[in-house]
Amino acid sequence: MLVLINLGPLYILNKRLVSATIQTVHTYLVATNYSFMTINIQPIGKIHTPYKEKFAIPRQPGLAKSAEGKIIFFEEFNDPNYLRGIEQFSHLWLLFHFHQTAEKGHSPLVRPPRLGGNQKLGVFATRSPFRPNGIGMSVVEFVAVSYQNKQLSLTVKGIDLLDATPILDIKPYVPYVDSLPLASGGMAQHSPELMAVTFTEQANRQLNQLEQRYPALASLIREVLSQDPRPAYHQDAHPSKTYGMTLFDLNIQWQVIKRQNIVLTIHSN
Repeated sequence: MLVLINLGPLYILNKRLVSATIQTVHTYLVATNYSFMTINIQPIGKIHTPYKEKFAIPRQPGLAKSAEGKIIFFEEFNDPNYLRGIEQFSHLWLLFHFHQTAEKGHSPLVRPPRLGGNQKLGVFATRSPFRPNGIGMSVVEFVAVSYQNKQLSLTVKGIDLLDATPILDIKPYVPYVDSLPLASGGMAQHSPELMAVTFTEQANRQLNQLEQRYPALASLIREVLSQDPRPAYHQDAHPSKTYGMTLFDLNIQWQVIKRQNIVLTIHSN
């Protein structure tokens, strides 16, 4: 009798594997040097964030410190024991899936924004979301754990994740091994220059009306816009163009005049 074992794209046809265990199959794969087996990863939850679209999300974590996110755990992981002791750590690593870019595939070469979008680097030499496995990682600040109405959640801040991003894993940030002050940062050795952000009278009035609902809104807008979220090819052109971004359910419009972001209006979508 012949047995067909399906491991993603790999099919092994061998009568000796009739009673094989998973370990035996693994040993067979290693011995024959197969390198195209697949691994299934189950998300542990998803994160809710102010960023409802990809445009204007900070390119790195920690740049918008006012940006809070709440991880809602899926049923299988909805147990407070999974987070026991996590409050000992001020910061955490989040591993997640770039779910909105996965279908677009990947390329071995990408154009990092830090190089103006004009130079190409290997995808593994960048943090581009267009990756072979679409896995991202961010260090975030721990805020709180909650278990209300039988639902486990974890609040963090300093996030750079799109709303509803699947979370794959959470690990504590351990300073003595994770912080390397003498490390070389390549093209991103230094933080980018921040842009000034001001609000028109109309935008300030709208902020005051929204303050109770979104207490950190003004800080969040400043932190996001100071990073200059525009595409690299826009940064030296279109001086009178009006840009728009969505935070929470709000549409924020602004212009860039002489390297200064001027927030024009803030409206509910």
